[in-house]
Amino acid sequence: MPTVSAHVALTLAQHIDHVFGVMGNGNAYLLDALEKQTDAMFTAVRHEQGAVVAADAHFRASGRIAAATSTYGAGFTNTLTSLAEAVQAHVPLVLVVGDEPTSGPRPWDVDQVALASAVGARTYTTGRADAAATTVIAIEHALTYRVPVVLAIPYDVAALEAGPVPEAPAPRISAPLAPRGEFADGMLGEIAAALADAERPFLLAGRGAWLAGAGEALGQLADATGALTASTALGRGIFPESRYDLGVTGGFGADGAMELIRHADVAVVFGASLNQFTMRFGELFAPGTRVFQVDVAPAATHAHVGGFVRGDARVVASDLVQRLASERSARESALPADESAESSRAKRASPREAHTPWRETVDIAAARVYERADEFAADGRLDPRAAARLLAELLPQDRVVVSDGGHFIGWANMYWPVASPDRMMMIGTAFQSIGQGWPSVVGATRARPESTVVLTSGDGGGLMAIADLESAVRAAAGHGIAVIWNDAAYGAEVNLYGLKGLAEGPMLIPEVDFAAFAGAVGAEGVVVRTLADLERLREWTAEPVAERRFLVLDLRISGKVIAPYQQEIIRVNS
Repeated sequence: MPTVSAHVALTLAQHIDHVFGVMGNGNAYLLDALEKQTDAMFTAVRHEQGAVVAADAHFRASGRIAAATSTYGAGFTNTLTSLAEAVQAHVPLVLVVGDEPTSGPRPWDVDQVALASAVGARTYTTGRADAAATTVIAIEHALTYRVPVVLAIPYDVAALEAGPVPEAPAPRISAPLAPRGEFADGMLGEIAAALADAERPFLLAGRGAWLAGAGEALGQLADATGALTASTALGRGIFPESRYDLGVTGGFGADGAMELIRHADVAVVFGASLNQFTMRFGELFAPGTRVFQVDVAPAATHAHVGGFVRGDARVVASDLVQRLASERSARESALPADESAESSRAKRASPREAHTPWRETVDIAAARVYERADEFAADGRLDPRAAARLLAELLPQDRVVVSDGGHFIGWANMYWPVASPDRMMMIGTAFQSIGQGWPSVVGATRARPESTVVLTSGDGGGLMAIADLESAVRAAAGHGIAVIWNDAAYGAEVNLYGLKGLAEGPMLIPEVDFAAFAGAVGAEGVVVRTLADLERLREWTAEPVAERRFLVLDLRISGKVIAPYQQEIIRVNS
């Protein structure tokens, strides 16, 4: 007879094809059922935090929900930082865990429901009679609200026989949110009119727009309005036409591009929360810019927003395209029939149409240029800007970039272009955490097995997550590269607090040989002290995937070069 754990595993496998985790007493029966009775793929990691990180990265890279699993007690508490990150980043996943028996807690049990709730995750607990239905409800909750959920199996219930697995309904997924009511309709009309009359229109899109599948509609809107475009760090590559795109906004953006944005007279933001980094601490838009926001959030998320529409980015962008087309047709039909063609064109033109579109008058390529640097910084160590620029040329074009948190995040975000938002993810930044890098490789490579997964990490975060270096190497093999920005310090802390005169001793790390770490788990490691040392990457890229090993590039960089986004933070905090 199938057990309660088998009910969970079999139902989970109908909707989720990848599970990541660490085996323990609390999930042994679940993993047994997954391995023996389903087609779901289980990938072991070496730390429970890594299980949630891998499931998180899997969704960000593919848009498909995945599951993580751990045992109860200490296994569960190890997941809390990564669980909090998924909550903050609005990533749906299911964390299946063991839990205390129904008779009450043992000495090694903790209140897991309370702990999950403390970081913003809801817990569903299975029983003997409802395990399959509860599993579907958990998946449905995760997808509907775009959050992680915990699915708990009490220890004394896990191995109970539960009879045949019942037919469980598929999770119900809500339709895209459409604007409703007179106010929303009026605001859509106001946005359309503002765009039609704008002389310097600008469109900004974030990860929410990508999740809504709004790329094509936003491209049509940009063409209809002649707008310049840009994205948040998590929305890079969403606009189909790159010729008129200014790249990433905020501290990762090029100075010339950010200056152009300040000249916009109308800006419409789709699926972006407008956090302090995207907004350059309030300085992204000039005071005269009319800013509108479209989001599924209940209300506008920044004080500079003058008009807000709650709705799905794709739905609203498509609506605006139609409204603009209707307005143009109405203007044409309102003209007298005996007007000359030249006079007709002049009269029906909006102020924007009466002259060359703004985006055709600016040098976008020049605006997007980042600062160049010599090979070595003043202290004689490799300048990270020079290394990042060369890496952009050498890294495979099919790359999926996964980033840990830390000062180094500026270099990949500034210098490494990616094809679409699901090819650049920063796991850890939503919760301001580090040590999520190595297991991110595991989830991304399972989601995109045909692509080259590139980890960008600092030495501090790389050491914190070192248990899953082996997991990354095992999962990605010849499809994996890690770039470690090794400045022998917690760079962000040195920049923020060392410069204020605080003791730097606790901020420093003895220089670690990550290349040696790589060799210990079957990868190839290269210490990079000069740009010439990166030639090994060029050779590696040309080798057959099956014949090459996971490559770890240990970049011995200068800690004296401060990323522009960090300079902004220093300025604000000073």
